[in-house]
Amino acid sequence: MCAVLFALITWQVAVHGPLRALDEHIGRALVGGGPAYLTEFLADLGNPQVALPVLAAAAGLALRRHRWAMAAAVATAMVLVPALVAPLKALTDRPGPLTPETGYFPSGHAATAMVAYAGAALLAGRRLTPVAVLLTAATGIGLVLRGYHWPLDVLASWSLCGVLLAGAVLAGSRGGSRCPAPGAAGGRTARG
Repeated sequence: MCAVLFALITWQVAVHGPLRALDEHIGRALVGGGPAYLTEFLADLGNPQVALPVLAAAAGLALRRHRWAMAAAVATAMVLVPALVAPLKALTDRPGPLTPETGYFPSGHAATAMVAYAGAALLAGRRLTPVAVLLTAATGIGLVLRGYHWPLDVLASWSLCGVLLAGAVLAGSRGGSRCPAPGAAGGRTARG
């Protein structure tokens, strides 16, 4: 579903379709909403300097719990964010809400936030999922209200990252969630 939504949004943005026109109409109406200090704070939640340490701490916890495969899968998803977003920005060449400069689709900050916070929840404990959803949504809201991105820039990033995170879950679960404890062999201790 996420892949289909991402493809639909990207197509509409690329061909200047009616969904893009609606997006820009809604985006213009939303820019400047809310207190600037708050919306800037929310947008900053997608900065790598903020989001990546959260993911790194969760990855450290996962490694300590011997969840090597899941930690590697989520780290790979995070590495894929700039590898996928940067070429898409160049290909779509979309201007931002408050500037004629291009390179705004999809949102790298929204993508970074989603993979970092949802990935951290996958690694540290799924009970943190509501926090990850809240932080991801707050980032997107801040980006749109500050005029850094159109709503579809954010939604496309979330769709793309849904695919990346689904892949991480699949890869992490196939790789085994835990390594055996030191000294354990087939459920027996080294002393037999």
